[in-house]
Amino acid sequence: MSRTLPLNAIHAFLVTARHLNLTRAAGELCITQGAVSRKIAAFEHYLGFALFERHARGLRLTPQGAALLPELRLGFEQMISATDKAWRHNGAIRLKAPTCAMRWLVPRLVALEQRQPELHVALTTTLEHNAQLEGFDAAIIYGTPPTGAVHLFDEAITPVMAAGMTPPAAPAALAGMTFLHPTADNRDWLLWLGAQNSTLTMARNQHFSTMDLAISAAIQGFGVTVADINLVESDLANGRLIAPFASRVKTGASYSLLQRSPQDAPPFLLELAAWLSRD
Repeated sequence: MSRTLPLNAIHAFLVTARHLNLTRAAGELCITQGAVSRKIAAFEHYLGFALFERHARGLRLTPQGAALLPELRLGFEQMISATDKAWRHNGAIRLKAPTCAMRWLVPRLVALEQRQPELHVALTTTLEHNAQLEGFDAAIIYGTPPTGAVHLFDEAITPVMAAGMTPPAAPAALAGMTFLHPTADNRDWLLWLGAQNSTLTMARNQHFSTMDLAISAAIQGFGVTVADINLVESDLANGRLIAPFASRVKTGASYSLLQRSPQDAPPFLLELAAWLSRD
């Protein structure tokens, strides 16, 4: 009797074998480290032998795991290639984007699909910013643009707050407010305040894992956050947020679009890239 292949567990094995680190594998798979371990253990139980040896610096493939890896990797690549052909025939563009870009991206996708109803984008969100397509036709990348990527916009941050709050007259007046941080540290706020030559003390702070969460908290009136002016353009236009200061400070990071080569691209990918990159 044939057994059903544990494809999710095999995928977890391939990703873990590439990183040889459970934390990095979990980040790529967007699951917890414990979930990765359970998937590996399930695959090891299925096979009847261990795939990795644990040691102080990370993981090492066992001889059986190393022998199995090339054929499994080839098999997954063949499955990806087959599904790529099916998706290209269907005409859908598979786009991966970080969650922080959704406020900027979604209105543009809606407008494009209304303009060209035959174009369809299958959108997948991720917390990762890695410059890999990995089965997608295009990916929005945050940070340093990879070679060949299409530039979308530079990150430029400024304080924003709920429209119902009293706007401060000067940066020093922010001191009595709650500072909402889009990262686990204070670097974005410190960058903007430094550009204003301000040394105010941030007494009350709330940290978030993404800029989108910090923006949502600001809209609800929980405090003031620094946000990319491009990401909050619709919130400013619709009156959900106000930007009390004219100063925008570039962080050095940017958003860019990585896409498949023309011979492998689905229909309308060039149109999507041109639409997203227009001023």
